[in-house]
Amino acid sequence: MSKTLHHGLLILRVLSEHPQGLTVTDVAERIGVHRTVAHRLVRTLEAHQLCRRDQQRRIVLGTGLVTLAEPVEQDLRALARPVLDELAEATRATAHLLVREGTQDMRALMVVEPRGALVHVSFRPGQTHSIQQGSGGLALLAGGPPRSGERPEVTEARAKGYAVTMGEVIPAVIGVSAAVPSHRGEATTSIGVSVFEPAGLDALGGTVVEAAKRLGNLLG
Repeated sequence: MSKTLHHGLLILRVLSEHPQGLTVTDVAERIGVHRTVAHRLVRTLEAHQLCRRDQQRRIVLGTGLVTLAEPVEQDLRALARPVLDELAEATRATAHLLVREGTQDMRALMVVEPRGALVHVSFRPGQTHSIQQGSGGLALLAGGPPRSGERPEVTEARAKGYAVTMGEVIPAVIGVSAAVPSHRGEATTSIGVSVFEPAGLDALGGTVVEAAKRLGNLLG
């Protein structure tokens, strides 16, 4: 295994876990190399726009990663579209697919409205919010082990298999989401629906869980 490549990938992982940025010394300590080696690795990643310096000269992830991720997201959209269409029609609700953005945020990748919907939820692709808010983020947190001080909604979602929140991302809108199972490690994607009425949430949760399983099987 190439140590240089290994350390470069470690830097990207460490930066994803510290969205506020790190100094070269911080990076060196976290990946276990001398500061001069870390500096050289960072310069190489900067040259490929995989990391950059912010206004405080701290090292953060670069926009080049977006370009690399785009083909993966295109494949995800293609596989998820029929599942979201079916979920939206079955529930007569806005269906959405969210992906984890770093360690602290969620981003809406796809939003699908049922045909002939009279009321539309103001939730659009590209919209971001904290992973600690909304059913999509809580569903992913519920996939991990219990943590001290976690929200009761996360604990409940871990038991039920889906998360429910009310008015956290969009006022007066109820979110019901489940993590999409991943065979490659920790889940980073959630699927769910947004509704206005709290009736039948258990049945809705079951439908969302089945959609998540179906998409997980498609992703392999």
